[in-house]
Amino acid sequence: MTTNSRFRPAAAFLAAALMTAAPISASPVLADQYRGQRTVLITVDGELMRNIPEAGSVRIILDNQGRRLLVDNWNQVIGFEIPAWQYYEQNGGEPRGAGRRIERRIDPSGFPEPPAPREQVSRDKFPDTPRARIERRDLNPTTGTVPTRPKIIEVPDLEEPAQPRAETPAQTEKKAPAVARTPSLSKAQVSALQVYLDRNGISPGVIDGRMGSNVAKALDAWFEVTGERLDPADTDLIVSRLAAEGGLAFTTYTITAEDAAGPFIASVPADYAEKAQLERLAYTSTSEMLAERFHMDEAYLKALNPGVDFTLPGVQIKVVATGEKKTGSVTSIVADKARKQVRAYDAAGKLIAAYPATIGSSDTPSPSGEVTIERVAHNPGYTYNPKINFKQGDNDRILQVPPGPNGPVGTIWIALSKPTYGIHGTPEPSTIGKTQSHGCVRLTNWDAEELAGMVTPGVTVSFTE
Repeated sequence: MTTNSRFRPAAAFLAAALMTAAPISASPVLADQYRGQRTVLITVDGELMRNIPEAGSVRIILDNQGRRLLVDNWNQVIGFEIPAWQYYEQNGGEPRGAGRRIERRIDPSGFPEPPAPREQVSRDKFPDTPRARIERRDLNPTTGTVPTRPKIIEVPDLEEPAQPRAETPAQTEKKAPAVARTPSLSKAQVSALQVYLDRNGISPGVIDGRMGSNVAKALDAWFEVTGERLDPADTDLIVSRLAAEGGLAFTTYTITAEDAAGPFIASVPADYAEKAQLERLAYTSTSEMLAERFHMDEAYLKALNPGVDFTLPGVQIKVVATGEKKTGSVTSIVADKARKQVRAYDAAGKLIAAYPATIGSSDTPSPSGEVTIERVAHNPGYTYNPKINFKQGDNDRILQVPPGPNGPVGTIWIALSKPTYGIHGTPEPSTIGKTQSHGCVRLTNWDAEELAGMVTPGVTVSFTE
């Protein structure tokens, strides 16, 4: 078999790369142990990678900044490559054994200090060490073929663009440059960004591995909170922060007997009269329930777990590792109609949480001006009144729709001082920010529950155009 000289089979490449990750013994001249070695592979936890992955179980991709990332079959980044001389410099010229972490200084913000730019790291100790060439290659070759580049699937953003709005001078000063679209990011990279934002109370909506307008809105909110313009392509930074603040983006979960037992319903009827005949508008499946529990798009959960039977207790599945609910005291809320986002502020006027939202429609617009929160109802039922609310199908009488996560208002109802209007959950989290509502403010169930835990009666809600 002939192979293009630009490529090497996966096993050979990994063996060569990972030889540099062998345990380092003490030596008077540590530089000699690195001489002739181009790179080392580091895990996302900052440790030397000890085990050589099997051929076909991993691939190497190149991110937007030219960094080489090691990705497993779950599309999860499990390591990255750095020059051996840089590893030596970062560790102060001292040998490090197995299990030792690369230490980074922590600044007052609590985030790891980024590594020094490459130009600031001296190469004097390794004058003979060549710089590694970066080639785009896949490490999943098939017999008799040349490994191919990783296939990047672009998913178009189907959301309507927000309408431009006039801005005050203060808003103009605060606004940062727009974030460039990064369609070449893998789903795992985007998911890591979504998890990081979600953990910090800046919701991207459903975690689905897609760079859409909900993520862009969350990045804008992050800038308002921190003054930092987070680069979606800076995988190293995002992964290091995740590792330091609750663990990496993906984890495993074992389906329990309670998960599999439900209760579930066969389907959610569209007609409100049929909804009213049910005892509860429960989930339709274990996968739907677990997707919502882990803030995920159900289709993405299934894609991460191909062939898995979610009805079997004891089965392990891969999920994203969401954090604890945001806590705090919200004293005012802005429901931004144009941005399709709900923003929550504390008494000092600081933004502490932001959520993508569906706010009204042209047929049933949301309120204007300022209202207040009157009460919060958990697991609410819904009273349908065609004379007050809207006309649904052929229904022309009052109906009592039972509660449940697949009910019209989801699992939370935050009643507003304007009758019949509220902030509430939804049975279809993947549509938030992409469709219209019947005048109310609709969030994902988990975002509505988080917000409900931070508000009290009397909190103001301002609707802005």
